[in-house]
Amino acid sequence: MFRRLKPYQLVVDVGLAVVFLLIAWPVETVLVAGASGLGSPAFVLPALAAFVIAALFSGALAVRRISPALALALAWAGALLQVGLGRPPSFSDVAIFGVLYTTAAYGSRWVSRAGLASALLGAVVIAVYLTTGPLNVGGGLSWETLPSALSLLVAAAFALGLSWTVGALVRTAVRARENRRAQETAEAEAYAEQERVRIARDMHDVVAHSLTVVIAQANGARYAAASDPTAAATALETISSTAGAALADVRLLLTQLRHSQSDGPQPTLADLEGLYAQVRAAGVPLRVDVDPVPPGTPPAAAQLAVYRILQEALTNALRHGAPGGPVDVRLSWFPDRVEVAVRNGLAERPQSGSDPVRGHGIIGMRERAQLAGGRLEAGADPGGSFIVSAVIPIGGGA
Repeated sequence: MFRRLKPYQLVVDVGLAVVFLLIAWPVETVLVAGASGLGSPAFVLPALAAFVIAALFSGALAVRRISPALALALAWAGALLQVGLGRPPSFSDVAIFGVLYTTAAYGSRWVSRAGLASALLGAVVIAVYLTTGPLNVGGGLSWETLPSALSLLVAAAFALGLSWTVGALVRTAVRARENRRAQETAEAEAYAEQERVRIARDMHDVVAHSLTVVIAQANGARYAAASDPTAAATALETISSTAGAALADVRLLLTQLRHSQSDGPQPTLADLEGLYAQVRAAGVPLRVDVDPVPPGTPPAAAQLAVYRILQEALTNALRHGAPGGPVDVRLSWFPDRVEVAVRNGLAERPQSGSDPVRGHGIIGMRERAQLAGGRLEAGADPGGSFIVSAVIPIGGGA
């Protein structure tokens, strides 16, 4: 029922109500004296009643934002007291407009509807009271005075309804601003989450592939150190270059984490030869078949997706493939799509907890394909080979 307001808002509302009371109370008192001078007992107000009316409307102003429902009740109490005592409209009635505004701007749904109903009902009460009540400004209700009574009804409804309508418009504007702010926050959070996922995927692709190559080269260098020092030196050189490239990519990714506007590593088709060279340097017989070749320069998104899918598929072949077994890569570039296929043999006894189908690599490759608008399938065939196949759309020709 009560809204939470800031301290300065409470001070402003209470201060405004006090100032309003200091003005309204003397006005009501002057009406008492003026009414007595007119000699009409209907206008005679006791001094206490004048203060109560002014206090009710001032109290409605004081609580109009902290409790619109209570303010509406106080305004009705003041208005009914005026009608009961048969007094004319006065300065105190100005508070009604502020109360109707706050019921629409800050009140709950039922309070807002009560404010609208009060505006309409209040217009009827004003028209009837001024036409047929003790004031009888139109000579009573008759066919002759009906047009003026209807005009009075329309004017009162317009004045009271305008206050409520302005409050409703302000409420709508505030809600629209809050919704827009919430939408912007949600979009920013979604974008940040997408960036975190993308960076995590890039980190996995870079680190997993590089460490796999480093481990394979280190094992080969260890076995070849005694018999073939030249092979060991070549392996160590490959380890150094692979680790250096991975470190550079990781630094770029970490920079992107600190500064969202910077770009992370974005490999293209030109980097595939380097990727193939790393795999062959690890001792894997790699066979690559590109047929048909790209008809032009494919979109950057398709190039990135193809590179990352091949990188992860070859990494899985190094980790889970049969030792010394061949790996076949096939790329088919068509005007509207590119088909990627990687086949390798599976080790007879895969390491515990290293299922290539359930690892993060397959998930990352599938996400890569989906982000590019394509699809990816991975799994073992009856012949004992592991196959990764993907289809990436590239639009209507490069």
